[in-house]
Amino acid sequence: MSTEPPTRTASRLWHAALAALVGSALVLQVVLLVRAGTDVNPGGAQAGVGTGTALVRLFSYFTIQSNVLVLAAALSLALRPDRDGPAWRVLRLDSLLGIAITGVVYVTVLGPGLQHDGIDWWLNAAVHYASPVATVLGWLLFGPRPRLDRRTLVLAFAWPLAWVAWTFAHGAATGWYPYPFLDAGVIGVPAALAGTGVVLVAGIVLAAVLRVLDPRLPRSPGR
Repeated sequence: MSTEPPTRTASRLWHAALAALVGSALVLQVVLLVRAGTDVNPGGAQAGVGTGTALVRLFSYFTIQSNVLVLAAALSLALRPDRDGPAWRVLRLDSLLGIAITGVVYVTVLGPGLQHDGIDWWLNAAVHYASPVATVLGWLLFGPRPRLDRRTLVLAFAWPLAWVAWTFAHGAATGWYPYPFLDAGVIGVPAALAGTGVVLVAGIVLAAVLRVLDPRLPRSPGR
C-alpha cells in the first residue's frame, strides 16, 4: 500500500481548511443579508431594498466573486492537490488575482476607517484578510505548478473585464455601484474609469509576477 507524500497531504488539509473558512463566511453573509440586511462590504447595509435586489448587489461585489472563485479552487485542490486542465488553470489564476487584488485594495483604500463588531468583525476578517493571505500563501507553498502559461494569462482577464462591464452597466441602470472609487454618478465617469484602469493595471502586473514565479517555485505535490 502506497503512502501519500506529506506535501500532498498538507496541501489537501490547507485547501480543505480554506474552503471551510470561505464557504462558511459566504453562507453566513447571505443569511445575515436575507435576515437583517447586514452586508460587511464597503457599500454598507442593504436594508430598505428587496431580497432579490440585495442578493444581486451582494454578488456584484468583486470581493464576493473572488471568494466564490477561491472556494471553487480550494475545494478542487482539497480533492486533488495536483489538479490541472485548461479551464481549471484559468479558475486558479482568477482566484489568485481576484483575492489578492481584493486584499490589497481593501487594506489600502476601502478598509481604513471602517469598523465592525461581533459576527460582522469575523465575517469581514474572513473575506477581506484571511482569505487573501491563505490563498496566496497556499499557492506559494503548494502550487500546483507549473500552471501559468500565456494562454491562461490572457483568458483569465475575461472575468475581470466582464465584471467591469457589468458594474458600469448595472450602475448606469440603477444608480448603485459596489465601491466609491467606481461610483460614476458621484465622482464622474472619467474618474471612475481611471480608478478601474489602475486596478486592472495592478492585476496585469500581479499576473506577470505570478507568471515569472510559477516555474521557479517548487512543483506540484507528488502523487
